[in-house]
Amino acid sequence: VWQVAVDILETETEVIVLSPIAWIEMEDIDLSFHNQVLTIKGERLEPEIYSNNVTIKNRECYWGKFIRNIILPENLDFDDIKANIDNNLLVITIPKLKFPSHNIKIEKI
Repeated sequence: VWQVAVDILETETEVIVLSPIAWIEMEDIDLSFHNQVLTIKGERLEPEIYSNNVTIKNRECYWGKFIRNIILPENLDFDDIKANIDNNLLVITIPKLKFPSHNIKIEKI
């Protein structure tokens, strides 16, 4: 089992997780969330060219099952998470929760 690489970006309104995963479809990726941990897992199958009586001179690509656990902050709206793959880049967008803010005046005694 190998780990996918990720970049985690944050804006004022959301957290964005980017992961380059080539040769896999969105429906073959399992995203789950439990106790502030986002899990990305799936399996990338080796292309047929590897089984066609070839000699591998250099091997840097990972094939097979993968998993990645990412601990995220508590202030995210996981009910509104969005994920898609565009040009072999998995993009997961998680909006931040919005809390009302107000000033409290403290009087001296």
